Amino acid sequence: MNSTEAVISQVPFIVRRRVKWGDCDPAGVVYTPVFGEYVISIAELFYEQLLGMSPQHAKQRHGFGTPTRALAFDFRGSLRPDDEFDTEVQVSEVRNRSFVLTLTARTQTGDIVFIATHTPVCIARDERKGIVIPHVFREALLSYQRNHAKACEVSL
Repeated sequence: MNSTEAVISQVPFIVRRRVKWGDCDPAGVVYTPVFGEYVISIAELFYEQLLGMSPQHAKQRHGFGTPTRALAFDFRGSLRPDDEFDTEVQVSEVRNRSFVLTLTARTQTGDIVFIATHTPVCIARDERKGIVIPHVFREALLSYQRNHAKACEVSL
């Protein structure tokens, strides 16, 4: 792995990441706030896959933004510099104005490091107020949700 972050699977959408030394505190474990950065970065890569272009250009083209409404973590382990972990994205819910992503991060041995629940809300970029999820994005989220479920059935 030559970069610190790489998409390794499209469906399910999985990002492999290597912990950088600067992500860690003096005790050598990842700072808690850095996990939020990991989740947002993975979500942006996910949007890029769904929309077929860089996420900010795609959202600008379709006139919406996706600020975080809620972000929750269930930590099950810790990470140290140079640890590699894979994070799988699942679309758990698609609502009227918001949607829920569940991100499960695992070590290379399969142990769960954290499960994050990320709830973005769609807004009109210029007005900064909530809007209905744009059709093209809603359809991409629902399509991925269906394909992810099928992929999980096959792996069982």
